[in-house]
Formats: sequence, structure tokens, C-alpha cells
Amino acid sequence: MSDSHPPYGGQQPDPNAAPWGPPPGPPIGPPGSPVGQPLPPGSPVTPTGYPSPYGAPVPPPPPPYGAQPPKSSNKGLWLGLGIGAVVMAVLVACGGVVGFFALAGDDDPEPVAGPETTAPENPNTAPSSAPPALPEEQPDNNNAVTARSSSDMSAVCEGSPILNAAPYTGAKGTKVYTFANSPERPQSWLSKSVGFNKPYYAKTAEWASVSVVGCLTFEQGSEGTPRKCQYKDRDDKQVTVDYVSSRYTLTFYAAKTGEKIGEGGRVNAPAVRCPSFISYNKETMKAYAQPDSGAIELALDKFTS
Repeated sequence: MSDSHPPYGGQQPDPNAAPWGPPPGPPIGPPGSPVGQPLPPGSPVTPTGYPSPYGAPVPPPPPPYGAQPPKSSNKGLWLGLGIGAVVMAVLVACGGVVGFFALAGDDDPEPVAGPETTAPENPNTAPSSAPPALPEEQPDNNNAVTARSSSDMSAVCEGSPILNAAPYTGAKGTKVYTFANSPERPQSWLSKSVGFNKPYYAKTAEWASVSVVGCLTFEQGSEGTPRKCQYKDRDDKQVTVDYVSSRYTLTFYAAKTGEKIGEGGRVNAPAVRCPSFISYNKETMKAYAQPDSGAIELALDKFTS
């Protein structure tokens, strides 16, 4: 039988030593404590007792050298206050909008169309029986028109005043347009411009300055003996045209009101010689002479002087 030795030269256990644990017999407590009562859990080892078989609680390790204990941060507090302020602002805004709509609902509703009501008449005021006077620029004429060009001024010869014409203040120094019709087109009025160097002359672009319109109206039955004029048509064919003389009557009207303001007398339309170019009716083979420009100019000189 061989002896057992602890490995690596360790000491042999004492056969008379008791195992780990409290010594036999009841524990001895401090003076005044009941004998045999166990210590409360977590209590440190008493000076006169034995350590607890379960071991004493290990306290937390001390902070490292130089480390400051963690300080409580106020970020959470400020974040909470900021969120609360935003929520409060939203609630106030919503409350203002709700209040606005609540106040808007108290406004008076829009008036609803209904039967007309008349204000009570003043017993001290006599009712007026005369209709209101029309403004000067709106003459009492349903045929009055607004001109947009010089050719529109010819409407005066058809009985239509020109609303935007220059007002007539007197014949002397006034601007005059003259128009003439024809026996084949009595409702068509063509411009007859004369006196280009005279004070009464007005260019086509100066139509708004014109206050007088002279109308040369063809006299029915005034045709003279036609003159035979030879021409070549577009097909280079020889044709004969009856060139007819006649007479016109010149009358002056205030352009703005259409009122007749003077007579220019008769103006001849001579057919003494055949013109170089002529416009004729292919069915009747007739052409009418135009009013004499010299006679029109003399009539205008007399009227405006």
C-alpha cells in the first residue's frame, strides 16, 4: 500500500481538520442577541461570529482615479419643454382658426334678390316729368356711328352722325372731307380730295380733326349726250364706251351731329374729252364723268372763308 502525496509537493491534508463550514456546536452571537438566531441576510460578519455560509455581498468597485461621477443632463428636460411649446403653439393656432370661422359664421348672409323696393317720395319735392338730357357727345339719333377711318366719315351723307368727329364751331378754318356717289351706285360714296394746299384740307390719317362733311349727290335726269370713247379691253379687243356727263349737288353737314349747315351749289361732271383710263359697266357700256375738282375747290373756298 503506497502513500498518496499531493502533486507538485503540496502539503497533505490534516486528517483531524474538519471540513469547510461552521464549527460544531451552536454559534455564539453578540451579547444580548438570542443565541442561535441567524443574522439577517446581507449583514456583514459580526466581530464575534462566523462568516455567512452564503458569502457577504460584494460592494460595487470604486470609480477610477480622477473620474467624476456622471452628472444628470438637462437635455431631456429642454427637449420636453420645446415639444410642449410647439404643441401649445399649434393648439393656439388651431383655436384662432376655429375662432375665425366661428366669428365668420356670425356675419350677415349675402342679400338675396327679391322684388324691387322704392324709397318713399319726399312730399316737398315735385316729380319731374321731363326726361334727362342726353350728353352732347351722344346726339338723339339712333343712326349715329363711331368712325375708325377716314372712309367711315362718309356715313354722314347717309344721315349718320359721327360720334367721335370734331365738333363744329364755325365754317371758317374748319377741316372738310368731300364724298360723291354715282348714278349706278347711289349708296356708295367715294372720297373726292381737293385743295391739298388749303387750310380746310385734311389727310386721311387726320380724320378725327374733321368737323364738316361735303356730300356730292348725283342729280337724277342730269345726264348729257354721251361721248363715244374707244378703248381696248383686257383681251386687247376694241370696245366703244359711252362717256356721260352729269351734275351733282354739294351740301355741307356738321360731322358730329349730322345737321345741315350749308349749300355748295351745283357741281358739273363734264365729259369734254375721253380720259386715259376709264371704268365702265360691261352690260350698259357706259361710264359717268366725275365731279369737277376745280368746282369743288371753289365751293370749299367760299364756304370756309
